[in-house]
Amino acid sequence: MADNEQKEPEKRQKGSKIGTGIGVGVGVGVAIGAALNNIALGLSLGIAVGLAIGTAMEARQNKS
Repeated sequence: MADNEQKEPEKRQKGSKIGTGIGVGVGVGVAIGAALNNIALGLSLGIAVGLAIGTAMEARQNKS
């Protein structure tokens, strides 16, 4: 590729931040659920918190 050619900007898939947030939330939720001896509660809370964080990250990315 010549130096004067411009590269096209990389397009990210929509929802990739949401998926990352849910993944992290599940991991943290399972750890908290194991500590509280209630995996189902921890998993549910982790998914909810991860979804909220992922949505906020996605909105922040689209804003800029």
